[in-house]
Amino acid sequence: MAGRDGAAGGDAGDASGEGTGMNGALDKALALRRSGEFQESNELLADLVRQFPDDAVVNYQYAVSLDLLGQERRAVPFYERAIELGLPSDETQKAIVGLGSSYRALGEYEKSKAVFEKGTALFPDNRAIQVFFAMTLYNLQEHRRAMELLLRCLLDTTGDDAILGYKKAIAFYAERLDETWD
Repeated sequence: MAGRDGAAGGDAGDASGEGTGMNGALDKALALRRSGEFQESNELLADLVRQFPDDAVVNYQYAVSLDLLGQERRAVPFYERAIELGLPSDETQKAIVGLGSSYRALGEYEKSKAVFEKGTALFPDNRAIQVFFAMTLYNLQEHRRAMELLLRCLLDTTGDDAILGYKKAIAFYAERLDETWD
């Protein structure tokens, strides 16, 4: 599931300053999360999302909190709302991973695919989006496309000399997995 495998990815620490009001409460909730006190963090974030329903970061952090508690179905509308309201680029990318992964964990593979297709179009260099997209493609029986995506991610990110020694061959075969030669 998205939360259990860490797909939510939201450490945050994105709120500025230790203060009072929303930012102070958000900082406290994120500090609780970092210290492993997920339920207490969630309770603070639930209060914040009730008080500030149009704040993108609060919606995102609440979605992450629900995700971490294994409540993907409840997290989905908060990820959607956060993205709709407009997050900074880094948080948008994490929200796409969280939303797409939550849909995948819920068995809503077509919705997951749509999220990841948008995500890869908006952020073509984000390897996390691509890897989670490959998992969704696997679930949709699009094995060739999933494998091609993973092989390209591997080639673009590995430092392993043994793999790099076959880089041209892997790149060639990644697009021709169903072909054979005599």
